[in-house]
Amino acid sequence: MLVRSGGLAVLCAAGLATPAAQAGPIYPAPDPDGFYAAPADLAGHAPGEVLRSRPVGTHPWPGATVWQLLFRSTDSHGGPIAAVTTLITPGPGARPLVSYQPFVNSLGTRCAPSHSLFDGGMQESGALGLMLARGWAVAVPDHLGPTSAYGASRLGGQITLDGIRAVEGFAPAGLQGAPVGLIGYSGGAMSTGFAAALAPEYAPELPIVGVAQGGLPVNPGKVALQIGDRPHPLFGLGFAVAMGLQREYPEEMPLDRALTPAGFALRDQLANVCTDQIITAGAGHSVGEFFTAGMQSDPVLIATMHANALETFPGVPRAPIYQWHGGNDQVPLDQALATAGRYCAAGTPVLFDVIPGADHAGAIVPGAMKAAGYLADRFAGLPAPANC
Repeated sequence: MLVRSGGLAVLCAAGLATPAAQAGPIYPAPDPDGFYAAPADLAGHAPGEVLRSRPVGTHPWPGATVWQLLFRSTDSHGGPIAAVTTLITPGPGARPLVSYQPFVNSLGTRCAPSHSLFDGGMQESGALGLMLARGWAVAVPDHLGPTSAYGASRLGGQITLDGIRAVEGFAPAGLQGAPVGLIGYSGGAMSTGFAAALAPEYAPELPIVGVAQGGLPVNPGKVALQIGDRPHPLFGLGFAVAMGLQREYPEEMPLDRALTPAGFALRDQLANVCTDQIITAGAGHSVGEFFTAGMQSDPVLIATMHANALETFPGVPRAPIYQWHGGNDQVPLDQALATAGRYCAAGTPVLFDVIPGADHAGAIVPGAMKAAGYLADRFAGLPAPANC
């Protein structure tokens, strides 16, 4: 299921043709809960500044305290946005903080973690209890942003970092200066990886001591090109990534000039839905049904893809990394190894673990168990191992 998170990402590379009647991105319906609304003076606040907060009284973690924080972040063009993180802490007082980025493969705002944590929609929620049992506080950001821009991984990294800033600056939680670990798998690893790579310049003050990322698609566009125009059971996710990127890059991703009538219909159908509906709608379809033939070499489109691919993003994490990947993962292992090797060559300790025989879904649990131990050692101040 988790190739969903980014592995098909840019089936949208089908190019630009004759303009269609309908133009511009299709955005999701705004969240009806006023808590999510950005204040009028948003631009006057600093990245990571808490704009609004509320306690969550009913939740599935006995004995824990839960808050939701609306904070100021920055979009891919440098503009101010409001984003949300959910903070769960097992008790008062100082403790390590883990920022957990789930694999959110959706286009509707109701699919965001701040909702799915409480309505049963988040498949990974069990992992949070294990981290709380270690005494760690856990922050879960809505890392796709206010327009659910699925595929805009750099945006996800910025939101993740600003969410950590918000938590550490939120006095009632008592987490000022807490050591920070990052963790995410698949699509969550894309935001995690970008947060780690962006941190030295975007948020150098954050005390990030370790990163754990698994099943990481470091260049989703390459995966899409390898799939080509064959029918695919997860085609809907690739189409959804094209929609999400157009939301974040409306000038660089003019899908209205590339969609067929069937493509417009599918775009309307998917505008506000979550993962399962996206997969069902696109299952067994292919690029040629929904996109006109075109210009995969368009330089603006390529630049947009590179800006959201860790393989081509020049930033290098400084925090040590544990990275795991299935030996039979549908997300290319060689690309992940090459990017990790570049980080190693730049001086970042990377411990890369290949799970023998595991596919994308099968690698989650064995790697996640090791990831928790890896972060525990970083919180304890132990030297970071590496196998560069």
